[in-house]
Amino acid sequence: MKVLPFKIPKSSNHALIFQEDLEPIFYDKLHQHAEIQMSYILSGSGTLLVGDTVSRFKPGDVLVFGENLPHVFRSDANHQGLCHMLTLFFNREGFGHDFFETEELKELDLFFKQASSGFRIADVDGRFKHEFIRLRSLANLERFMSFIKLLYEIHNTSKELLSNFTNKTNYTDTEGQRMSNVFDYCLSHFKERITLDEIAEIAVMSPTAFCRFFKERTNKTFNQFLLELRIEHACQLLRTPDNQEAISSIAYTCGFNSVSNFNRYFKKQKGVSPRTYKTTETQ
Repeated sequence: MKVLPFKIPKSSNHALIFQEDLEPIFYDKLHQHAEIQMSYILSGSGTLLVGDTVSRFKPGDVLVFGENLPHVFRSDANHQGLCHMLTLFFNREGFGHDFFETEELKELDLFFKQASSGFRIADVDGRFKHEFIRLRSLANLERFMSFIKLLYEIHNTSKELLSNFTNKTNYTDTEGQRMSNVFDYCLSHFKERITLDEIAEIAVMSPTAFCRFFKERTNKTFNQFLLELRIEHACQLLRTPDNQEAISSIAYTCGFNSVSNFNRYFKKQKGVSPRTYKTTETQ
């Protein structure tokens, strides 16, 4: 199977594809596909990379990725039990080229615009969980009607945008494999020191060519990306109520070579100090 692009298996006469993932870990290779993806996380948590941004996924998340938006799930190694996700795939033109251009559906334009960057909704009251589980048992017209209702509810709910990704060009197989290798290496080794020469070798490029290649495809430098990845892992540790690890220890655990650097970058990215973040998130 090619890492990029990723083909969603479907028959030619179905506009909606429902998929249920129940595995020890979610598919963990960087990929993109022509379909818009709407997913609900029932169980499992981990690192989420969407476009140019690193964040987290957890149970109760509604995640929407626009067409050809690169993304990858990296499930936490210490997760107990199976990871469970319900997903609906669809193509904007799958219902007819002008279907979403009708006056009745024009207000959904904002949904598609936000989906192009990816977004998250926290399902605090469980209503989206009910809708996704219900979709699993429906077919054809009933599924389509529930899909339109779900689109409308998501459209009218506040969202957290997941990336600032602007490069909508499909990756070639070589580019996709190269980016996948880089991200996979970083997700596995971000706690260690990663030099530019080292990551350029993973990409099979010179350091100068790699810096240009990475910046063109993520809108940020490799160093910026690595810092974000480390900060997000630190946030996970700081949010864990029973974690008594000192902030200085967390800094070194996440790959920082000094506590002062960790504090400075953390505040720059999150707007508060690690100590304030921990106090706020664990109350």
